[in-house]
Amino acid sequence: MYFDTHAHYDSSKFDADRDAVLRALPESGVTLVVDPGDNTERSARAVDLAQTYPFLYAAVGWHPEEAEGWTDESLDEIRALARRPKVVAIGEIGLDYYWDKTHCDLQKRMFRAQLELALELDLPVIVHDRDAHGDCLELVRGYDGLRGVFHCFSGSVEMAQALLRRGWYLGFDGPITYKNAVRALEVLRACPMDRILLETDSPYLAPVPNRGRRNDSRNLPYIAAVVAREKGLTTEEVAAATMENGKQLFGIR
Repeated sequence: MYFDTHAHYDSSKFDADRDAVLRALPESGVTLVVDPGDNTERSARAVDLAQTYPFLYAAVGWHPEEAEGWTDESLDEIRALARRPKVVAIGEIGLDYYWDKTHCDLQKRMFRAQLELALELDLPVIVHDRDAHGDCLELVRGYDGLRGVFHCFSGSVEMAQALLRRGWYLGFDGPITYKNAVRALEVLRACPMDRILLETDSPYLAPVPNRGRRNDSRNLPYIAAVVAREKGLTTEEVAAATMENGKQLFGIR
């Protein structure tokens, strides 16, 4: 049984068949999913989905790509949503210098505010880090007791080890199945099994052999197979270990 710890079923890319896709997951072996929001609207949508599907949980937060929409009220809106049932994390939050290098200071302010909110509410965080490795690491290091996952981890082995020493988890997605996944596989080999989470980032980042198509949680076995190969385990062992890791991080029992 699989736990997809990061899938955006609130995305408009699922508008045509969202219910059919979600209802098919348990019979396909996907028994838990976390849906992280990107802003207030999509976070609220993720929370609503969590009320509809027993196996689905929500995270709420403002993604760095949404920085221009952040207002003085945004943090209070996320705080209110975070108190709703089945909200298990603050996320997806972080820094993204690949798409937007003009709002770096605003992104950092948003990130800090939401990290502090997570500590206030005793929730883990789901961190988005794209081309901002140094700043992301520096910011999370500034908060003792902070816990969470670096989603779709793309940093170095050295950065991974720094996070692992602080008790963080690393998320691995479809890109570890790609031919150019040299550094990601180095990190995977260096990461202990009890700190690995499986993710799809649906509808994005579909793994080989479905790369280029809309992704969904039923593709988790392709990701698990690479983890199993690199760790000398079976896919069933990977599924069981990552299920427990996800439950531990997000407090799901």
